[in-house]
Amino acid sequence: MPATEVIMFQESDGTAPLIEWLDRLPEKVQDKCLVKIQRLEEQGYELRRPEADSLRDEIHKLRVAFRGMQYRMLYFFHGQQAAISHGLKKESVVPSQQIDLAIGRKVRFESDPMKHTCRENDDEQG
Repeated sequence: MPATEVIMFQESDGTAPLIEWLDRLPEKVQDKCLVKIQRLEEQGYELRRPEADSLRDEIHKLRVAFRGMQYRMLYFFHGQQAAISHGLKKESVVPSQQIDLAIGRKVRFESDPMKHTCRENDDEQG
C-alpha cells in the first residue's frame, strides 16, 4: 500500500480539473506527470526538490519539465491523503491566482472530502 493515497480534487459539478488538464497535454507530458504522481504516492510528505516543492498556505507543487516547458501540479495534504487540485504550464513563477485557486479548493475539500474526491468510476455510474 502506498505511503500516501493520492486523489484528484473534484468540483461540485463532478469535473476533475487535473484530469481535464492532463487530457489536453501531449502523451509524453502526461506520462511524466503520472510518474510524479506515483512518486508522491511513494514519498508523501517526504517528497522534496527537484520533484516537489512548497508554495504557500500548505499548497505544494509537483514539478515536471519536458522539452524546455515547465508544468506544475498543485496539491495539498489531508491526513495521509494528497489531493491534487489542478495543473498548469508555468512561464516563470506559479501565479498567485493559481495558488489562491488551490487554496479555495483545499477549503472546499476539507469541508466535504467525499463530495470533492474524484472517483474513477463515477462517470460509468451516471
